[in-house]
Amino acid sequence: MNKRQDLTARNFPTAQQDATLAPPSRYDGPESAYRLAFTDTAFLLREELRPVRMQLELLKPEMVQSELGIESTIVIFGSARILPADIAARRLAEAQDTGDAIAVRQAEMQMRMSRYYEEARRFSALVTAKSARLATPIYVVTGGGPGVMEAGNRGAHEAGGKSIGLNIVLPHEQAPNRYITPELCFQFHYFGLRKMHFLMRSIGLVCFPGGFGTLDELFETLTLIQTGKCRRRPILLFGREFWTRLIDFDLLIDTGMIGPQDVDLFHFVETAEEAWELLAAEYAFDPPEMPIGELAVDI
Repeated sequence: MNKRQDLTARNFPTAQQDATLAPPSRYDGPESAYRLAFTDTAFLLREELRPVRMQLELLKPEMVQSELGIESTIVIFGSARILPADIAARRLAEAQDTGDAIAVRQAEMQMRMSRYYEEARRFSALVTAKSARLATPIYVVTGGGPGVMEAGNRGAHEAGGKSIGLNIVLPHEQAPNRYITPELCFQFHYFGLRKMHFLMRSIGLVCFPGGFGTLDELFETLTLIQTGKCRRRPILLFGREFWTRLIDFDLLIDTGMIGPQDVDLFHFVETAEEAWELLAAEYAFDPPEMPIGELAVDI
């Protein structure tokens, strides 16, 4: 060995070496406790090991993203049930062919809501393309599933960038959508730790129409910012009509449940461009062009 390397040589085998090079033993049977603790799945899944599992869910996505140089993200929340416009149009045509009035009404609503899929897709592509030239690129993060989440990952993929998916194990399986960058596709058991990772690197949150899950994510973020538990950052709600029908913010103010200033924690937007302009103004992503010509010297 090079003598200079003696000073930095490992004093102990790595965990990987111990895990793979352990010789067979007469105590390797399923009833044996001989297995290394960190390779013993049954042991790691014991009720008493919940704190260790929670720590692992905190560490794994954090370490992977750090190793890949990911520092800033924009989070896209929204329903898994919102369809791409082409699929919504096809379902509407199929419903019209059946003559079923209820099915037609449902398909018409899906068609109207599909605009949010397309806006999420366009917004994600816009963020990915425009931030590529920044010193610190911005990566889109979604919950990793279908609907608006798929649209977010899809827009980044179509713009030639990477994006992150934070999936969650559910009773009805939520498979990752196919547009997530593979090395950035994570799976969580704990909702709380998943929500922490949504916020840890985020410089903004963009919330599209959604159900209980979307509302949970939105209101946890608003609560953390309102109470000063995390720094303030832009929260953009796509679709004023949807959000103001869903949540009576005036009632909350009138009854003293929130302060008038609390509605300043978020902004309503309607288009991908409007959302980007708000973010760009907040962080000076798009500085004004310097004037050129004979009058430029006067500035």
